[in-house]
Amino acid sequence: MTPENEAVADVHAGTSHTTGHDGASRAHVTARETDATSHAPTCDDYLRKILTARVYDLARKTSLDPARQLSTRLRNTVWLKREDTQPVFSFKIRGAYNKLMQLDPETRARGVVTASAGNHAQGVALSAMRLGIPAVIVVPVTTPEVKIDAIRAHGGPAVEIVQHGQSYSDAYEHAFALGQARELTFVPAFDDPDVIAGQGTVGLEIVSQHPGPVDAIFVPIGGGSLAAGVAACIKAVRPEIRVIGVQIEDSCAMARSLDAGARVKLDDVGLFSDGTAVKLVGEETFRVCRAYLDDVLIVDTPALCAAIKDVFHETRTVLEPAGALSVAGLKQYVERERIDGRTLIAVTSGANINFDRVRFVAEHAGIGEMR
Repeated sequence: MTPENEAVADVHAGTSHTTGHDGASRAHVTARETDATSHAPTCDDYLRKILTARVYDLARKTSLDPARQLSTRLRNTVWLKREDTQPVFSFKIRGAYNKLMQLDPETRARGVVTASAGNHAQGVALSAMRLGIPAVIVVPVTTPEVKIDAIRAHGGPAVEIVQHGQSYSDAYEHAFALGQARELTFVPAFDDPDVIAGQGTVGLEIVSQHPGPVDAIFVPIGGGSLAAGVAACIKAVRPEIRVIGVQIEDSCAMARSLDAGARVKLDDVGLFSDGTAVKLVGEETFRVCRAYLDDVLIVDTPALCAAIKDVFHETRTVLEPAGALSVAGLKQYVERERIDGRTLIAVTSGANINFDRVRFVAEHAGIGEMR
């Protein structure tokens, strides 16, 4: 059954959505979801999967860099976990490769299919090329050309690219149907324990790179695999560290779902942060985030543009909008909590941005800076 067939609720989102790593939330969980979680993996189970995840044949251990200008301005010590420096310029290579490595030879020979807003597609393409697996990749027609070109470059002749629909969820439905028709194995972009474990290696790297006190780690949320993986990892090894998700206001399916206590399908999503334009989060990512994520913050477009500018000043790298969500959320958190002298880490998750979008970012960054 696809996520589109699951029961969904219609609720309104606010600006902050507090959960708790004890699994508590402000709304009830449906009986169906309660039953589904009775034998679900715990954070310790995920830690075991993360420790054995097969990611480093392709992915690299990315640096944890000090953001000195932001630290001075915010009066807190800010670090950037540079997932934008991966071979595919996003963290998605981790989960994609780990998932494909779990497939048996017969399944690999038949081929795989996936849906993606672009970054997961690059991870699958590079992984499929390395492992010799035929792959069909479905992306929305709104996917930036830089991502389409990269999918072709990474995957070569073994990868077939299909463009369909306006959002990830549209592409997902088409990919799922193609997989059934062609008997291909579907590789989820986020709603899969092996994908979540692959992304969770980001959290493991953070605690090894910064063994000292850390107050909070900020992660972007689209479908939720990075947030789920990092949160499960951190709560298993450093439960005192807060893990905080960040979404843009026009694509906040996880925040709405956590408020409702059940997954919520959005009617529409904004496309500025195309990497997180997901109408319905995964069943497993929702469960894990509900159990272990401490909070979800909502930011708007000007704040996100200002965060892209902040990271450019620090690194001379232009992040894609989804890649800067964590920085925008970190800044909002500092202002909301009125804190100083803390240690805060933002996962900069991707840098696959179309060049023609940079002008829009530059024009709106000033608005975000003035508030």
